[in-house]
Order: sequence, then structure tokens, then C-alpha cells
Amino acid sequence: MVTPAAKPAYGVPVERPVPDPVREPHWLRETRSTYDRVATSYADLLADALEHSPTDRAVLGLFADLVGPGARVADLGCGPGRLTAHLVDRGLAARGIDLSPGMVATARERHPGVEFEVGDLRALPLGDATLHGALAWYSLIHVPPDVRPAVVAELARVLRPGGELVVAFQVGDDVRRLREAYGHTGLGMDAWRLEPDEVTGLLAGAGIHVHLRLVRDPEGMEKTPQPYLVGRRD
Repeated sequence: MVTPAAKPAYGVPVERPVPDPVREPHWLRETRSTYDRVATSYADLLADALEHSPTDRAVLGLFADLVGPGARVADLGCGPGRLTAHLVDRGLAARGIDLSPGMVATARERHPGVEFEVGDLRALPLGDATLHGALAWYSLIHVPPDVRPAVVAELARVLRPGGELVVAFQVGDDVRRLREAYGHTGLGMDAWRLEPDEVTGLLAGAGIHVHLRLVRDPEGMEKTPQPYLVGRRD
């Protein structure tokens, strides 16, 4: 049960050059439309996933301990808001941001005491150095390789010096075309598997030093190991 929290103070957002939706890339439109379509079934499928993953809970608990009680944090690519709500329950001033309006609507419906908004990882609606911490929990997997450095730089921009970032993804060096998922067919969205060394290098290039790396074995229907990287902005 999420306890309603006071609206976090994130400072005055910097005016960011939000990309023109008419000219936005095809991969972004596909990702948004796919998650809009599967939002409800995705939320249902993962509703109690944290209860069955002690590793996920441990990583999120470590994150909460690192940033401290009341810290301003954001769940970037929050989906239906289950992790955002968990962080609020852990005493953090957490908000969720997601590309998909469908996911944001679902998150608001299921977690009414938590703040959610639509946003693009390439131009986050947050001021410079306004966060004590952030999650990028399986949100980089839909970002093409040539765009990834700019997105990681944007994640670093919104973190304060000393701020913590947790990145989770699947191990690999390939891209998959998702056509069936979460009870839906006829989808079309790319998802990249990533190598921990590659992501560590991307973070380092943006001034985020990885100080903890954890890789767990696949669980349930997963097919690959799942890494968690915890980094600190220099």
C-alpha cells in the first residue's frame, strides 16, 4: 500500500529542446505505441514481480540506503509505476517518468499517491543536478546504439554530484524484434541486449563511475543473465 507523499521539490526544470514529434525517429514511435498498447497487461503481469525477486528488492533497498531518506529520485522509464511506488514506500521522494502515455495513465490509476508524467529520455523534464538518484531499469534496452551516449549524458545531467544511478538490463550483444509480448500479437519494437562493460564505459563517458556490478542468473521466462550496475556521478 503506497502512502501518499508530498509532491517532491525538484527545482525549476530547465527549458529543454524537446524533439519535434513530427520528426521523431521511427524507433521512438514504435516503442511508445507498443507500450501504449500493452500497458494494462504489462502492469497485470508484473504487479507482484518484486515479491518473487529478492535480488531486485535488495538492489532497490541498497539504492534507497545510498541516497538516504527523503531523497529526490526519479524512475526513468517507469512503466506502470511499480518500482516508483516501492521507492515511495521506502521513504524516498520518488516520481516516475515514461515515454508512453498509456503506461503513465496506468501508473496514475494504480498508484494514486505517486507523481508520474510523460517524458522522453533524450530531453528529461528535470532541471540540472536536481536528483539525488535515478533508476534506468530496463529503459536503455530500447535505445539504439547511436543514441545511447546522448541519453546517458542526459541521465548524468539531472543527477547531483554524488548522485546514484541504477541501470538494469539483459546481457548480450544482439537486438531482438518483439512481435509478441505480454499477451499481445502484431507488435513491432526493438529491444537490445547489452554487455556490462559497454554500459560501464558509456556511464564513465558521462561522468558516472560504476562502483557496484551484480549479475544474476535468469529467472522464470528470462533467457539471459540480468546485470545491475550502480554508479555515482563524479
